[in-house]
Amino acid sequence: MTAEAARIEARSAAVEIASGRYRGPLHGVPIAFKDLNFTKGVATTFGMRVHKDFVPEFDGTPVHRLKVAGAVILGKLNLHEGAFGEHHADWEKPLNPWNTDYWPGGSSSGSGVATASGMCFASTGSDTGGSIRFPSHACSVTGVKPTWGRVSRYGAFPLSESLDTIGPVARSAADCAAMLTQMAGYDAHDPTSLRAPVPDFLAALDGVFRGERYDNRPRQ
Repeated sequence: MTAEAARIEARSAAVEIASGRYRGPLHGVPIAFKDLNFTKGVATTFGMRVHKDFVPEFDGTPVHRLKVAGAVILGKLNLHEGAFGEHHADWEKPLNPWNTDYWPGGSSSGSGVATASGMCFASTGSDTGGSIRFPSHACSVTGVKPTWGRVSRYGAFPLSESLDTIGPVARSAADCAAMLTQMAGYDAHDPTSLRAPVPDFLAALDGVFRGERYDNRPRQ
């Protein structure tokens, strides 16, 4: 279902861009969602068998905003059951693409693995106690845990309402910045979302950070 929809979205994006209706840096870019983000018409399981047949009737706010930005939606990505603990045995466990014997991180394991292996340009994750940061580190990608409330949680299964955050996972800080600029902002559906203006995070990146990699080798 999502495969054919993605092909339609990709063709539509190509036509729009060719005709000068360019929506921005994410237009036509293939993105996938952690399977706790509600996606209209597509099963959203929260990594739990009890939700295997749950099909939302609306897109969660982060999904909606990325669609408005012209992103091509590839599908959903596996996560720890209920975003906590370990993967449900009925779903295939994501494997670290660099070494399958290594931990892929969690709970946004599918997001880290799919992004690192090039199955998608970028993905969404959620972080309550490290669930964006762990897979980003384990899979050698970039993830951002935004300030709580910076990204609306409307249309996302909750783990801890007072801690949950939704953020981007990508292969560079610039890509995460482009994602976060579109995802962030006040949402009347989520009273905990911040009313503060959303800067253009991509434009705000200082040039000295572009293309740089963190060097964690011991200093002599």
